[in-house]
Amino acid sequence: MKLLRVGTAGSERPALLDAEGILRDLSGVVPDIDGALLADDAALGRVRAAAESGELPVLDADGLRVGSPLARIGKIVCIGLNYHDHARETGAEPPAEPVIFFKAADTVVGPDDTVLVPRGSVKTDWEVELAVVIGRTARYLESHEEALARVAGYAVAHDVSEREFQIERGGTWDKGKNCETFNPLGPWLVTADEVSDPQDLSLKLWVNGELKQDGTTAEQIFSVAEVVRYVSQFMTLYPGDVINTGTPAGVALGQPEPKPYLRAGDVVELEIGGLGRQRQEFKPA
Repeated sequence: MKLLRVGTAGSERPALLDAEGILRDLSGVVPDIDGALLADDAALGRVRAAAESGELPVLDADGLRVGSPLARIGKIVCIGLNYHDHARETGAEPPAEPVIFFKAADTVVGPDDTVLVPRGSVKTDWEVELAVVIGRTARYLESHEEALARVAGYAVAHDVSEREFQIERGGTWDKGKNCETFNPLGPWLVTADEVSDPQDLSLKLWVNGELKQDGTTAEQIFSVAEVVRYVSQFMTLYPGDVINTGTPAGVALGQPEPKPYLRAGDVVELEIGGLGRQRQEFKPA
């Protein structure tokens, strides 16, 4: 299933995109799309049955805002330097273990919402990423099979980053990762049964119409299954938590000088095969 949330910010309603690409209202079936729904097999069964019935009300998608496909996100765990080609372009050694940092849940906006360039920023960068959404509590997992069984679905994430704040201002990466609007998510939460192999997904990103990133999850240093298993050794993952799994080559940081960092007025578009497409205009904070 392709689950999404539509409407004005803060007042989104649950919806789904059916097999024919028709947007349908789910608000009569479930109150929202969140961790509670993803952990409830009976509720998900009702959603599937409603989707298959073809009787859900149709929504007019024209002019309708698409929000984040997931409400009440618990935490966003991010994996850095997780693509061989991205490590090469930045001159970094591939890590021996996954690099973990966090984004606050309040960085999440809709896939086509405005992204704000922080005040004083000179190095705002783009990163298309596969987001993994947890549907079952995960702690101390022992196998990749256990890990994938905890995944509810997948989505497109844009891990917007401010490289000066991240790298040059001291401390951890978090200062360059948690600026307002720095995690567009969606348009859809695609349930795991529709993604036969999370290591065979194409990722693309354009800036002002120019293709900048053109990669594949096959280049991941640590697979989706290994990332979920590994993270569960250090923290408990709950339904509604999100893991951003890293970005392929092509970010501004990896380009020759002068590096083409984002400025107000730029337009970024990104997509992952089968998971949908985003478009953001960048404006000053």
